[in-house]
Amino acid sequence: MVDFRKSRTVGRTSITVNQLGLGTGSLGFLYEAVSTEEALGAIQHAFDKGVRFFDTAALYGEGLAEQRLGQVLSRLPREAFTVATKAGYVIPETPPETIKGTGERDYSYDGIMRSFEASLKRLGLSSVDILHIHDADDHFAEAMEGAYRAADELRSQGVIRAVGAGMNQSAMLARFAQEGDFDCFLLAGRYTLLDQSGLQDLMPIAERKGISIFAGGPLNSGILADPYSSRPMFNYEPASQEWVDKARGLDRVCQRYNVPLKAAAMQFPLAHPAVVSVLTGARSGAEITDNINMLEFPIPPDLWKEMKHEGLLPEEAPVPAE
Repeated sequence: MVDFRKSRTVGRTSITVNQLGLGTGSLGFLYEAVSTEEALGAIQHAFDKGVRFFDTAALYGEGLAEQRLGQVLSRLPREAFTVATKAGYVIPETPPETIKGTGERDYSYDGIMRSFEASLKRLGLSSVDILHIHDADDHFAEAMEGAYRAADELRSQGVIRAVGAGMNQSAMLARFAQEGDFDCFLLAGRYTLLDQSGLQDLMPIAERKGISIFAGGPLNSGILADPYSSRPMFNYEPASQEWVDKARGLDRVCQRYNVPLKAAAMQFPLAHPAVVSVLTGARSGAEITDNINMLEFPIPPDLWKEMKHEGLLPEEAPVPAE
């Protein structure tokens, strides 16, 4: 059981975040269209429920998620929330009405500065707390020479308070940790109840260097919400049978303890000392309420022991206390 309203400090900064953050990818047409009214209602509902950490990106809906988030946050006292955004993709000036995008990226110093200024304009804010270098998978050198230099300069100017990077892999984040002065990382899908591939390479160096981890995608694109669906998804694509079988094995253990699989999935990442918040998307206030309920669901310690006994979790993985 997690009291998500309790805050944790990000790295060596003075930034604090809820243990539950709202990711806004789904509010920018990640999988299906969400109306502006629904999106604004979901953001406001999250805030009203006590969520104070919001994660977005220029990429999400090509600026639409930032624009929608800004419509709510810009009306609130600036000290009342923490916001993170990301830069690295080339985004048109006007957010689209449907899903588009070329995937063009620019990790140059000037490109990041342009992207950041555009993000501030869409958000209606004069600053953000955290700026992540976004999806620099095949662009490490350019990201360090350009994007990191830009973000580091913005941090020294006080326009941002923390430098991070957000990716769906752990190996390059570990490399970033070794070669730069990063405060935090958003690790999406690689430290979850189903996939702990970040446990060996990234988590030890993050813990050692005081780099905070935001655990994104705790449901691994939905498979940990419903591993019995007709088309379970993992890592944004149809899941292989191996992942389906493992997810169902995890669910069988949960069923024996009358615990929803989603509750175990939401709570597991937060047991690691490097993880400060779990980020989940939501398209409605009802989904946000459900996420909160799953975090607050009591889970007996024997559940975690059984998962390890059955080889579904590595022995060295930290698990929640009673």
